[in-house]
Amino acid sequence: MTTSLSRDLSLDSYRLLGRSGLRVSPMALGTMTFGSDWGWGADKDEARRIFDAYVDRGGNFVDTANQYTNGTAEEFVGEFAGGRRDQLVIATKYTLIARPGDPNSGGNHRKSMVQSVERSLRRMGTDYLDLLYLHAWDGTTPVEEVMRAMDDLVRAGKVLYAGISDTPAWQVARMQTLADLRGWSPLVALQIEYSLLQRTVERDLIPMAHELGLGVVPWSPLGSGVLTGKYSRADLPSADGQVSAGAVGTRRDVAIGNGSLTERALEIADVVRDVAAEVGHSPAQVAIAWTLLNPAVTAPIAGVRTMAQLEDNLGALDVRFTPEQVARLEAASAVELGFPHDFLAQPMTRGVMFGDLQLTPRG
Repeated sequence: MTTSLSRDLSLDSYRLLGRSGLRVSPMALGTMTFGSDWGWGADKDEARRIFDAYVDRGGNFVDTANQYTNGTAEEFVGEFAGGRRDQLVIATKYTLIARPGDPNSGGNHRKSMVQSVERSLRRMGTDYLDLLYLHAWDGTTPVEEVMRAMDDLVRAGKVLYAGISDTPAWQVARMQTLADLRGWSPLVALQIEYSLLQRTVERDLIPMAHELGLGVVPWSPLGSGVLTGKYSRADLPSADGQVSAGAVGTRRDVAIGNGSLTERALEIADVVRDVAAEVGHSPAQVAIAWTLLNPAVTAPIAGVRTMAQLEDNLGALDVRFTPEQVARLEAASAVELGFPHDFLAQPMTRGVMFGDLQLTPRG
């Protein structure tokens, strides 16, 4: 990981997505908050303001999914894109079940994929998707089926690029190798949870993506909002792990439910707050900017509900750290890499492998 951003960034400082030639903004616009179907999202007018502001500033990378706000998010994206559809890189996902009770309306298999893509195209009023992600690994579908079905959609012109999300590194590596050997469309993007609260992906997923040509697109770079400083020790769950009465369905419940709101998380958030005060930026900006220090990261996803949140998140592109500040953030949030990584890094292990050899690693 580098210790500073080397130059000023803006939404029109485009980056290549993985090993493709596709140019995307260094921050993606998430749309899981588009629509109030789930009780806490942005209404249509606010979502439109957010979308327009992002695009007007040069942003072109829009992230959605087939079941975000029960399909409303895709409908909004299609309407908001309007006559500028071709200048946007629109990514959506399949896997989540569309019709409860129908066993084949969700999952990773071909039938689910094709039907989901067709519904997404109709909702968004477009004839192609720039990027299709497998949303989460179901543990049942053969990898050959997934990769061949994605390749068929690419050959048909309905999908331009393939990506994957929330899947074990060994499966992703297997799928990418299979695509390479058979001449199928490769995976160019890996969407995973990555933040100062969730660094276990540095063990295998991020190194795998860097090595095999997948651009990393982090979701929840703010750790379900914990890294913004919005929560305190009073918000922690009770001793039995239950949320307080009357809090069901709140964003706090989500943070507790996915393990983001813990004592350790609040300790990390304290360090983020201190660094934010030093650099003159908000804690949210510091947390997002930290993900951009990793050379494997292409674009973290900004999932916002208000224009004010969008404005704040975009300020992450202006954050500059000193090496000492980066070291403090990483010390507070460090995770053990575990075996075999720790074993391979031990001086004794390296000594018996290399002796006195001085070897410069590949960049």
